[in-house]
Amino acid sequence: MRTQLVLTQRGVEAAKPKAKRYGKRDGTVPGLRLVVFPSGEKTYALFTRVNGRLINHKIGSATVLGLASARKEARRKLEEISGGQDPRETRREAKRAESETVEVVTGRFIERYVKPKNKSWKEIQRKFDVEVLPHWGKRPISSITQRDVIELLDSIVDRGGMGTQANRVLASIRRLFNWSIERGLVSQSPTDRVKAPVPETPRDRVLSDSELALILRAADIVGHPFGPYFKILILTGTRREEVAGMRWSELDPDLTTWTIPRERVKNGIEHTIPLAPWARSIVGTLPRIAGSGGFAFTVNGRNSISGYSKAKRELDAAISSLNGGIPIASWRIHDLRRTFATGLARLGVQLPVVEKLLNHTSGSFAGVAGVYQRHNFSDEKRHALERWGTHVADLVSDHRSPNVVRLETRA
Repeated sequence: MRTQLVLTQRGVEAAKPKAKRYGKRDGTVPGLRLVVFPSGEKTYALFTRVNGRLINHKIGSATVLGLASARKEARRKLEEISGGQDPRETRREAKRAESETVEVVTGRFIERYVKPKNKSWKEIQRKFDVEVLPHWGKRPISSITQRDVIELLDSIVDRGGMGTQANRVLASIRRLFNWSIERGLVSQSPTDRVKAPVPETPRDRVLSDSELALILRAADIVGHPFGPYFKILILTGTRREEVAGMRWSELDPDLTTWTIPRERVKNGIEHTIPLAPWARSIVGTLPRIAGSGGFAFTVNGRNSISGYSKAKRELDAAISSLNGGIPIASWRIHDLRRTFATGLARLGVQLPVVEKLLNHTSGSFAGVAGVYQRHNFSDEKRHALERWGTHVADLVSDHRSPNVVRLETRA
């Protein structure tokens, strides 16, 4: 019977390459071999059977691993195999984990799901870039636990500032993991049973006529492009991204009508807005910059305006300057839309017309009414916006006139 020689570290180092690849068996660990390639490269490999099939599992480079370490790793693999594991599948799972990091999966999620469905996808991406990826980016998405989620949210809350940011981050993470479950990337979401860290109540802030007058006057101080931008927000009641993304191609030649295509509207329904005289004059004074992509509101001639927070800070500074150093308390850009709707109601505009101007499909137009009611309310919308435009213009000329005081918002 042929005696199996025991491989030694000196023997590993002394093994010379030949014209063809060859192997030297180790007499200590069954199946372990030193494989020598014609190039001079040397590796350790484990030759054994898994479910009746002979496999060749690479242990590692002989220039990195010593013989003792190679034997230890080979024994570990043999124990896994005896326990029913397949090292090839383990290796494949490890490679999948490397390619399915939170950073990689988030990128796919933004491109495949968020961008086609959400007009505010840049804000969602910003939340991931700022709040999530610095902590989890390089980790396999399957490794994220409920505790990881809670610790991340706690860190956002503990940082101070706007507590609702943690709620928004949780909502984005939850959708990411639900999407990942649909894709078979994870089997369970770590956000299950995680509650919003900060309680929220719906905002009901409506600006008074005096406050609205201050904003309109401060908009003149801010100047182009955000001065006219804030005025159009007030006069049309549209969302901030809808105004910022306005294109000349969406406007009639005489600027009497602005039609926002369904691709740019939150509910995916084309929205037609009659422009009152003041709104037409504001849009008519906007410069048409060549190469701007057709954007009406642009600074660099290439993209639509952004940086709403900075613009609001500049507007608030102008308001304080006009108001003896006193700012308008606790208001946000979206409050202009609520103020618009409330102001129309106070002027006697019927609710269905207000809902059409807001491009809402709920309320008066929900259910059967939304299916069978096809009137577009174009005349009613134009009349309502003309009344609102006249009222807003009066605020700027004299926000203490008797006509305005009658409509003043009361606390």
